[in-house]
Amino acid sequence: MKHIQRTLIYLFLFSALLLNGCAFGGQGKGSQTQKEETGNAKDQGEAALEEGAEDKNGQDKEQPSSPQIVFEAQDMEGNTVSSDILANAKITMINVWATYCNPCLSEMPGLGELAGEYDPAQFQLIGVISDVMEGGDEAQITYAASLIEQTGADYTHLLLNRSLYEGLLTGVSAVPTTFFLDENGVLLDTVIGAMDKSSWEEKINGLLEK
Repeated sequence: MKHIQRTLIYLFLFSALLLNGCAFGGQGKGSQTQKEETGNAKDQGEAALEEGAEDKNGQDKEQPSSPQIVFEAQDMEGNTVSSDILANAKITMINVWATYCNPCLSEMPGLGELAGEYDPAQFQLIGVISDVMEGGDEAQITYAASLIEQTGADYTHLLLNRSLYEGLLTGVSAVPTTFFLDENGVLLDTVIGAMDKSSWEEKINGLLEK
């Protein structure tokens, strides 16, 4: 029981943090992004965050080499999805969004189109709903599902849980945040902020050519 309570505290604090984090102005190459670093969450669910924002016009921040990312979560239909899914494509784009975040919702129609335009063996797209918890309120899950349908974001979306938080999201302090990983689960790049379809296409093609 105490383990479950600690997990809920983790996720509640993470969701509460992101409720104050959605920003980043408009879409496309002219949009602003922020570069932020966060501390690791402590075992009792406390988060120590150090933020350093820096405007960047449509640019992403460079990432150091990173270990393999591992997670397990449920999708909108209750199916278990693990980090093994990353082996299905050369590049996986993981877009972290929230139901209250207008920039997130504005870019999702373009992401939905991109998800269907590439060879699945080369590129796949996964969404993470940062403010809807696995096993949480059914009304929230239903609302998220309606937003996914309205925006045409027809790709796998995962619900927030402790495994996702610890495996991928400890450094996320605002949405949208987007990760690019290779087939081995190694982080290649991170983009903070929304972009339009053509800008994402340029980013994806650049990574595929490497």
